[in-house]
Amino acid sequence: MAYYKEIRIPAEGNGAVLYVTDDAVSAEALRGEGKAVLIYLHPGNAGQDFSRFLFAAEDPEDLEEEYVRRVYRRLKGLPWEIAETDRCRIRETTPEDVEEFYRIYSDPAITRYMDGLYPDVEQEKQYIREYIEKVYTFYGFGVWTVVEKESGAVIGRAGLSYREGFDDPELGFIIGVPWQGRGYAREVCRAVLDYAWTALEFDCVQALVEPGNTASLRLCEELGFRQEGKTALQGKEYCLLLLQR
Repeated sequence: MAYYKEIRIPAEGNGAVLYVTDDAVSAEALRGEGKAVLIYLHPGNAGQDFSRFLFAAEDPEDLEEEYVRRVYRRLKGLPWEIAETDRCRIRETTPEDVEEFYRIYSDPAITRYMDGLYPDVEQEKQYIREYIEKVYTFYGFGVWTVVEKESGAVIGRAGLSYREGFDDPELGFIIGVPWQGRGYAREVCRAVLDYAWTALEFDCVQALVEPGNTASLRLCEELGFRQEGKTALQGKEYCLLLLQR
C-alpha cells in the first residue's frame, strides 16, 4: 500500500498543505493538481522515477516544522523569510522586486563599486527566476531582498554567495541612497552573519571591497572583519577581508 500523508501548515493559511507520498504515480497526480509534494524515499521504492521532484525525505514522520514550511513555500513559488531585525525583514528575492531594484540602482553612487542590472527589465526578472531555481534551491542561500518594516519598501539587498576561485562564502550588501546613513547596512549585515553562523553553520565569511570604498571598509571593520591582503579580479584590486565564526 502506498504511503500518503497530508501535513497542514497553519502559518501559511488554512489551505496550506504539504502532501507526502512514496508512490511516483500518486505524486505526479498530486503535482498535476498544483499540490506541493514531498517524496518519501525508502528501499521499497528505489526503482521508481522521482527525478521531477525537488524534495524528498527518508523519515516523513519526523520532519521539522520550519523545514516543512520552507519546502511548501519553495514548491509554491513563495519566498523564504530569512531574518528579521528591529527595522527590516530579509527575505528571498522575487521577480516583483526588480522594479524597485532599478530605482535603487539608478543612482550612480550605487554602481560605482558594483555591477549594475541588465539593460532590460525582463532580462533581470528572468535572471531572478533562474537564480531562485538554481541558487536558492541548490544552496539554500544567496543574495536576498531587504524590506523596511515600517514602510514595506524594498530598500536594498544583502546576503551570501560563493565567488569562483574562493573557498569561503562572501558577504554582499547594498542599501539604497535614500536610506543610507541610518545604520541599516550594519543592522542587516549583522543579521546575515548571524544566519551564516547559526542556520548555515559557516565557520568563515569573506568580503571583497575596493580600496576606495571607504564606507564599506569601515562597516566591515565594525562587523569584525580583518584585512588579509589584496587580490585582483577582472582587472580590479580588492581588499580581502575575513571574519571567523
